[in-house]
Amino acid sequence: MSKPLKNSLSILSAVALILNATSLLAQEAVSCQTVRFAKVDWTDITATTALTREVLEALGYDTRVETVSVPLVYSGLRYNDFDVFLGNWMPSMASISDPYIEQGDVDRVAANLHGAKYTLAVPQYVHDAGVTSVADLSEHAERFEERLYGIEAGNDGNMIIQDMIDDDAFGLGDWRLIDSSEAGMLAELRSKVERGEWMVFLGWQPHPMNINFDIAYLEGADDYFGPDRGRAIVYTNTRAGYVEECANVGVLLENLEFTLEMESRLMRAIMEEGEGPRDAARAYLQDNPEVLAEWLDGVSSVDGEDGLAAARAALNIED
Repeated sequence: MSKPLKNSLSILSAVALILNATSLLAQEAVSCQTVRFAKVDWTDITATTALTREVLEALGYDTRVETVSVPLVYSGLRYNDFDVFLGNWMPSMASISDPYIEQGDVDRVAANLHGAKYTLAVPQYVHDAGVTSVADLSEHAERFEERLYGIEAGNDGNMIIQDMIDDDAFGLGDWRLIDSSEAGMLAELRSKVERGEWMVFLGWQPHPMNINFDIAYLEGADDYFGPDRGRAIVYTNTRAGYVEECANVGVLLENLEFTLEMESRLMRAIMEEGEGPRDAARAYLQDNPEVLAEWLDGVSSVDGEDGLAAARAALNIED
């Protein structure tokens, strides 16, 4: 009499375990249906985040975004406040991002942009006057008012500039970092260029500043910004284990690759033509639907249907 009862209990226990496992899988699937982005207040990351959100929402996902400083991006990824960050500029961001990645708190998923640039720059007329390297700055300290213009406080580029000052590198020990924002720095650049005044500032590509102003990137800061005048690769980061946990979104994140031309066009639409980031992103995807085939290779909609077909339908892209 006891054996059948024992066997029945074993069967019930196994069924309970299966049901519990099924429930957990369902909960994981639900948790993956909202993708939480962190972004910094840079127009390039605003643009790429908007593109990715448009694609995900076309697949049926919900998305959220929060704009924070770079240090808070990585703290948020570590503590599960965010899922995805598309703006890991390397090598300039190494001092901030690498400790989190080495400790296993953040994953560096894939490169999403090649050929970027990030270092100190000057107006072309300053370069033509002989300031071609960071080593030339101190000789003209008075004309620069001993100021190095960065963007928002806590940004990795600002931290690199401050390291140069603290190290008295290139005779910059008495100079001062001016931090404000991307928009504030560009407004100052426009003002000084209009008056023919000198300025050294944090410059990068892709960005409309490379089209709107005649600028030149300085040599000599390789030990701080990286070789080849700050040539950079931008990576997608996620909280640890996210790609395995949310595999469908993970395939999209691994597929994502932007171009300098793509980002510059979007940034100009946002910064100069007054388009909202999401509107600009949607218009770009409608005008350039071929990128969807690459990004959505192996990706399904949130309900398991063909991802490319679902996205094209949601974005009103005709065959």
